[in-house]
Amino acid sequence: MQSQEKIAGQLAQLREQIRQYDYQYYVLDEPSVPDAEYDRLLQQLLQLEQQHPQLITPDSPSQRVAGMPMAGFKQVNHSVPMLSLGNAFDRQQLQAFVERIQRELDLPLGDDLFGGSEVQFCCEPKLDGLAVSIRYEDGVLQQAATRGDGSSGEDITHNVRTIRNVPLRLQGSGWPQVLEVRGEVYMPKSGFEQYNRRALASGERVFANPRNAAAGSLRQLDARITAKRALEFCSYGLGAGQIADSHHQTLQQLKRWGLPVSSLAQVVSGLAGCVEYHRQLGQQRDSLDYEIDGVVFKLDDLQQQQQLGFRAREPRWAIAYKFAAREELTILQDVEFQVGRTGAVTPVARLKPVRVGGVTVANATLHNMDEVERLGLMIGDTVVIRRAGDVIPQVTSVVMERRPADARPMLLPDSCPQCGSQLERSMLGRHGKTARQQEAGAVWRCVGRLSCPAQLKQSLLHFVSRKAMEIDGLGEKIIDQLVERALVASPADLYRLEFAQLMQLEGFAELSSNNLLAAIAASKRPQLARFLYALGIPDVGEETAKVLARSLGSLARVRQALPGTLLWLPEVGQEAAHEIYNFFRDEHNSQVLQQLHDVGIELQDEGDIDPALAGSVSLAQFIEQWQLPGVAKTNAARLAEHFGELPGLLAADWLALSAVPRLPERATNSLLQFVREQGRVDEVLRAEQQLLDFGMHWSCSKQQGEQLPLAGQTWVLTGTLQQMKRNQAKEQLEQLGAKVAGSVSAKTTVVVAGEAAGSKLQRALELGIEVLDEDQFIQRLAEFDGA
Repeated sequence: MQSQEKIAGQLAQLREQIRQYDYQYYVLDEPSVPDAEYDRLLQQLLQLEQQHPQLITPDSPSQRVAGMPMAGFKQVNHSVPMLSLGNAFDRQQLQAFVERIQRELDLPLGDDLFGGSEVQFCCEPKLDGLAVSIRYEDGVLQQAATRGDGSSGEDITHNVRTIRNVPLRLQGSGWPQVLEVRGEVYMPKSGFEQYNRRALASGERVFANPRNAAAGSLRQLDARITAKRALEFCSYGLGAGQIADSHHQTLQQLKRWGLPVSSLAQVVSGLAGCVEYHRQLGQQRDSLDYEIDGVVFKLDDLQQQQQLGFRAREPRWAIAYKFAAREELTILQDVEFQVGRTGAVTPVARLKPVRVGGVTVANATLHNMDEVERLGLMIGDTVVIRRAGDVIPQVTSVVMERRPADARPMLLPDSCPQCGSQLERSMLGRHGKTARQQEAGAVWRCVGRLSCPAQLKQSLLHFVSRKAMEIDGLGEKIIDQLVERALVASPADLYRLEFAQLMQLEGFAELSSNNLLAAIAASKRPQLARFLYALGIPDVGEETAKVLARSLGSLARVRQALPGTLLWLPEVGQEAAHEIYNFFRDEHNSQVLQQLHDVGIELQDEGDIDPALAGSVSLAQFIEQWQLPGVAKTNAARLAEHFGELPGLLAADWLALSAVPRLPERATNSLLQFVREQGRVDEVLRAEQQLLDFGMHWSCSKQQGEQLPLAGQTWVLTGTLQQMKRNQAKEQLEQLGAKVAGSVSAKTTVVVAGEAAGSKLQRALELGIEVLDEDQFIQRLAEFDGA
């Protein structure tokens, strides 16, 4: 048996290695090991600590999530007040700020303030999150608090510990005994959108914007809930003390100690530098994965900061230069219900036109009736409208005190507003890989399917679109004519169109008719991914269609796949698995597929199951996903190791289960109850058989498929390509195994820069990422083709 001293040494080494990997991943954005290696080390740490709980330390990476929920928040007094910033809303106000600083520092103004001053400003994005203060003592996180009223805030230590990029112990050495770091906690846009998608689908509360999401997540009394939210932290200064001569140097020192800082922080000279930084960041704003509402300018020299001092509630040496507002008030004048291609009936707000973020907004999505109920909306209400980038404007809240006496409730229509068919509420599958339950979803759908003109038109437009079957020449006006003249009643009817029928349509002559027929004929041999996307399966976008095609290889397997099998595929969640399964069980959809086959559609299947999935499901994972009380990861592994195969486990009685080492009584009882339910056992056996048929079963040997040349690489395309279309370039890269991303990060492998490449190219150069122009890109593709 190993000595306590030796085990303690192993634990210390594991903790330090994991902290270093966290620092590389979250602060430097330069991960040095695959996720699988990180997970392996973390599991090793957890197992050792479980065996030796007396050796667990408060700063261990395992201690990010607290146990039981708290009863309430304690108040924390800030040693140094957390002040707010003064605001500038135009260049004149910014200029006045710079002029005042130059006068008070007795610096020359210059002729026009552009180049006349040597004063240096540190510029940072103004993150739209929640200000917090984090206190470290001897390098270990001790306390975190909200800003509150500036003098005192709420103790949120248990929640901040769950944020992955907040170090529980500082890196390196040389920090003061007490280090109080100020910064912003925020939720990235991607995490916010993912959370709201899940919440909408399950009928739960959605957040109005990422800031509200961050604030709501930080104020959870149960830290286990906070831990599930995609929160991040960014340092912007100190509460007290000094660790460098300038603000920018302070940020860099915090970064060396393991605290995340903005990668966009930059030092500039005078008003000209501030104005240019604000302009450039405004151009990048929509491409960032986090919300910002302006730029913070701070005097970089800390001695100059001390010289200027503070006003009552704000520093005299800093200012926030805001961007144009993206939230405004307006009146909800009416609501209309639109029918989409999947039959979803969506309420759309008709608003009194208002300027939001530089654009006039007259309409806004309301998502579904559950969202209408959550907001408490009534026609005539004054509402808050939010618009971020190119996102469709949304109603985020109601100003209740302005509700007029004649406000009217917003009611779901009794039938489809387009065809009069019955409306049916969607049902969601709540299941693991096997067991399944049904519950009401948030979406109401018209059951008229392709007999509903709105669904038929939208389905046809989607079917012929560029990323689907790519039939050029079939635009909205032509689809309208085809449907209204009853020439097309399903996608298959497009392939039955004749020359004489097209000649009757408005705007068609001999050449255009022949061109359209040729384009339709040319689409008869689509790739499987394009075809799956063209079908318009709810929750199946372009990327999910590619996952299905690559993973399962043929339409036959996709149609056969059980929800439990689909959930083992990369990035396929419960809602998508449920929708895919139900789509192919629907009689109407089966008829459409048969019709498409009858008119000569020949799919270019991928062939075999993805070799990466061969034997990918272990017996322990399979058992774990039954979601039985007391049978989580550890006990599932014990059962798998003891029984080896599924039949033995399903036939086990109390005596057989009692022989499983360290299996708790709760797990034994839930398993015995499970095997008595014949319906659930039958479902488990069907799922196991399909995993076996598909080669994903634990008894299937791993196939050593040929590695694609760009497997594991992430490429980014930016600018305009002259020799090929962007989607063609993306398709070729994906066929070579690469992932094509929309933004540049330290995880990006190569950036392809066409003409007029902008901020993505700049970001790649800053990070030292390989950049190819179009000629070099074409040459690289040719090399892979030759190989």
